[in-house]
Amino acid sequence: MSEREGPDERRRRGQGELEAQVLAALREAPGPVNAGWVRERLGGALAYTTVMTILTRLQTKNAVTRERSGRSFEWRPASDGAGLAALRMRRVLDAESDREAVLARFVTALSHDDERLLRDLLHTAEDGAEDAAED
Repeated sequence: MSEREGPDERRRRGQGELEAQVLAALREAPGPVNAGWVRERLGGALAYTTVMTILTRLQTKNAVTRERSGRSFEWRPASDGAGLAALRMRRVLDAESDREAVLARFVTALSHDDERLLRDLLHTAEDGAEDAAED
């Protein structure tokens, strides 16, 4: 255990926990930030290389973007929280072979209010597509 790590910081993290923490830090950032800023925001206990690995993985998943800034990069979330959740949902759906079954199970598990909201959103999307086709 290093001098900076306490017993709680050495525990094994759940799958995706670090990615979620990095994304949360980026969403709170005042703009594009470097990996050092993210590391400090997470308490500074993680190695810089660990933060860079997580940021690179998130970029591969299209959850963050980066721009060159001098000799390093500045990072930002690719979308807001809702957009990132939608991206995760889409990845889960894309990984399944029976999309219809997954969607059917998802829809049948929705609350009445969420089902109504989904119907309204689908109706709005259809109206928008029809309007675009007429233009």
